[in-house]
Amino acid sequence: MHIADGIIPNVWCGAAHAVSWASVYWLGKNLETEEVVRLGMLASASFVISLIHFPLGGTSVHLGLYGLAGILAGRRAFPVIFAALLFQTVLFQHGGLLTLGLNALNMGAGALLAAALWRIKAAPEAMRAFLCGLAGVLTPALLIATEFSLAGYGKGFFLMAALYLGAGIVEGLLTMGVVAFLRGARPALLARTS
Repeated sequence: MHIADGIIPNVWCGAAHAVSWASVYWLGKNLETEEVVRLGMLASASFVISLIHFPLGGTSVHLGLYGLAGILAGRRAFPVIFAALLFQTVLFQHGGLLTLGLNALNMGAGALLAAALWRIKAAPEAMRAFLCGLAGVLTPALLIATEFSLAGYGKGFFLMAALYLGAGIVEGLLTMGVVAFLRGARPALLARTS
């Protein structure tokens, strides 16, 4: 789901970098000292789980924990995901340095949507957790398909985005399980989003 360098127009990538860096600053400013460890753990977890790939429909997918990051970090999920993507790009060439800003916007949008969904208290907690995990995967997939379509690569990438529904369901179930565990073990973590 990471966009490599040289595929999307450079002007788009430059604009996305500007927006991403501004977002990292804006959403990460006034960081409290006690948040640093939690955010570092989330970035590490997102980085590590992305190394586990599953074959799906002629390609492979990986989980990202973007929905869980949205639940546990709120608006600070964007800088968390940016940090994880930066290390994935530099160490494993998942995406590229030129497209890092665009990849961060795509995946960060999933986390920020999850953070917003988490705040809707009308739905049961388990349902919200599942939807957060699902949104964390499907939002980036749909954004990437849209970007490829606008760049002139056709609409076939929307089929690829549909393949991510399976990964979204798995991530939704995983997020639901983690939230249930935290509700019993450390409920304060679920209430401490920025």
